[in-house]
Amino acid sequence: MAESFNIYLDESCHLEHDGISVMTLGAIWCPAEKAREVALRVRDIQQLHGLSHDFEIKWTKVSPAKYDFYRSLVDYFLDDDDLHFRAVIIPDKAVLDHNKFGQSHDDWYYKMCFTLLEPIIDPTQHYAIYLDIKDTRSEQKRSQLEDVLRNAKYDGSGNIIRRIQQIRSHESELMQLGDLLIGIVTYANRRLTSSRAKVDLVERVRKRTGLSLTQSTWLREPKFNLLAWRSEK
Repeated sequence: MAESFNIYLDESCHLEHDGISVMTLGAIWCPAEKAREVALRVRDIQQLHGLSHDFEIKWTKVSPAKYDFYRSLVDYFLDDDDLHFRAVIIPDKAVLDHNKFGQSHDDWYYKMCFTLLEPIIDPTQHYAIYLDIKDTRSEQKRSQLEDVLRNAKYDGSGNIIRRIQQIRSHESELMQLGDLLIGIVTYANRRLTSSRAKVDLVERVRKRTGLSLTQSTWLREPKFNLLAWRSEK
């Protein structure tokens, strides 16, 4: 019997000329019927650490004062069998040569979205994909991603990918958890050390998963799945 899953897609440092070499695309997902349970558990963790339920979880907010809270979120994600994460890491955007492949940066971006999502999507199941609203181009991105995924999965009827929808990150605890995990992976790959709290979170994930966070995992690694992307020569 087919199950339904929610996938929450986000990215970090995705602009072509933002002066940052590393780019990360990430997706966190769980059974659709578990999404509410996850949201309530996150709110419990917020309350335990003296934060209101509408405090928005963001990698940019990680600080020594809130380290214990963010560590609890990381541990919750790693301990819950219903939660899964995959990221595609582009170590150096400077090597991209879009002209060589007759594509724009946007064309390449959607190829990377497909690369991120292809191992997650099982054509025998049903999916709703949620994107973070970031700017005025968000609807265009949603529409193009829908076309790319449905064409690639031979899903013209929308039976596999039932919905691709924009949401605001403050409306979704799962989207916020995704932002945190993407931040951890990006920080590790940028090899930054400016924040002790962020370094400690990176090390927490490394210790608990046994991963370097800078190398690819097995393609079917179910919990914390990573692809360190390399450009074609």
